[in-house]
Amino acid sequence: MKKSLYFLALPALMMAGDQKTRDETTRRLDESTTVLSEVLSAKEKSIPDDLLAKAHCIVIVPGMKKGAFLVGAEYGKGFMSCRDKGDRGWSAPGAVRLEGGSVGLQIGGSETDVILLVMNDRGAEKLLSSKFTLGGEGEIAAGPVGRTATAETDAKLTAEILAWSRSRGIFAGVALKGATLRPDLDDNEALYGKRIGNREIVTSGVTPPAAAHKLLAVLNQYSPHQKT
Repeated sequence: MKKSLYFLALPALMMAGDQKTRDETTRRLDESTTVLSEVLSAKEKSIPDDLLAKAHCIVIVPGMKKGAFLVGAEYGKGFMSCRDKGDRGWSAPGAVRLEGGSVGLQIGGSETDVILLVMNDRGAEKLLSSKFTLGGEGEIAAGPVGRTATAETDAKLTAEILAWSRSRGIFAGVALKGATLRPDLDDNEALYGKRIGNREIVTSGVTPPAAAHKLLAVLNQYSPHQKT
């Protein structure tokens, strides 16, 4: 009798678990939109317009935590989007995990928002791989801060990826090295209803879910032909 009740209840428990994952993923997508909107509206303490307009891809990880799964480790979940090579609009978002490395939490906060801009095709190819570790020479640099700032140094001009962090309201470039970035297939399944990789999402024109419309509306203000 107990076994029968267990098997009867199992589908309901699985459905409840799936709904919880969907809700958490949607909430995280909303948080990513909020983080990006707040950073871009900060005027003199923002990501430079010209860099965002030129970026091939973006990664947003809201509330990256320290010690979330191992003492001293850093861990966060967020989303990435890349420009379509045709009309240069932004793709549907793919879920990512950012683990390890030294994001900073350097300003004393327990959580840090992280934003990465991928500036060329080589960096985008790495981003769309099954897993890669940030930090090779010339690969990543701390991003400049300021609405009209430019990538003035050779490192910023040639870096494949530029990185920023925000903790306790302080926004700054950060040399994010040693962290591992990989797709989060569970969150993608929660968003799209099937297990799908980020490369397929970005390159095959997957229709964005309704939950992503706000994020894409913010991103689409920044293109090579349109700036705010």
